Amino acid sequence: MRKIKLDVHTHTIASGHAYGTLNEMAKAAAEKGLDILGITEHAPGIPGTCDMIYFANMKVVPRRLYGVELLLGAEINILDYDGRLSFPDSHFKYLDVRIAGIHSLCYKNGTKEENTRAVVNAIKDPRIDIISHPDDGRCPLDYKQVVEAAKEYRTLLEVNNNSLRLPARRKVKENILEFLELCVEYEQPVIADSDAHFMDDVANLDHASVLLDQSGFPEHLLMNYYPDQFKEFLRKNRELERVWRNSRH
Repeated sequence: MRKIKLDVHTHTIASGHAYGTLNEMAKAAAEKGLDILGITEHAPGIPGTCDMIYFANMKVVPRRLYGVELLLGAEINILDYDGRLSFPDSHFKYLDVRIAGIHSLCYKNGTKEENTRAVVNAIKDPRIDIISHPDDGRCPLDYKQVVEAAKEYRTLLEVNNNSLRLPARRKVKENILEFLELCVEYEQPVIADSDAHFMDDVANLDHASVLLDQSGFPEHLLMNYYPDQFKEFLRKNRELERVWRNSRH
């Protein structure tokens, strides 16, 4: 796996259980040669994370530090089998990048059918760009349905480096390999992220890179190599979101 140019799922001290400041994370990104760093603090529901005023005030943060472009956003919790999200609609406008994922602190694992419905409904939400760590065997998913929905609704599935390092999660490697194979079949791009909670881990894909290489995943489907393509992906998603919002009125 060659050198990546973006890592868009990371956390600072604002998330409550991470240990780097925004400046420290951006400096680390610059030292590692990233073009884009995404900082996506945990949304309410995770103990110790920031209040909503934090997200509303992100406009004061420069979007370039140490020569690195910053995308500031949130990792939003999927709350139930209907895919309800732990973030008010009024505050999505403050987010450069929107990630949604299942966390055990906010979600009760169900059957494969129930979990799949939860994730697919989050994918269908035009406000969401990325599904974080859809890989834990304790929360089984029908990956064919998930990848088909991701393809149809322009949502990226994440290969999460931290998942591969966390012993509490089950069958992570097997599950990632399964959805990567389907993504190749459907020509569906994915994104690999560090999920860094400490500055030294920014751009760290030590486990994910092994799996991507092992699977022979094609470079043209890995968004981490293409900063301009990723920004165009976000721009198009915001455009589709505006259409969706106008259709509701």
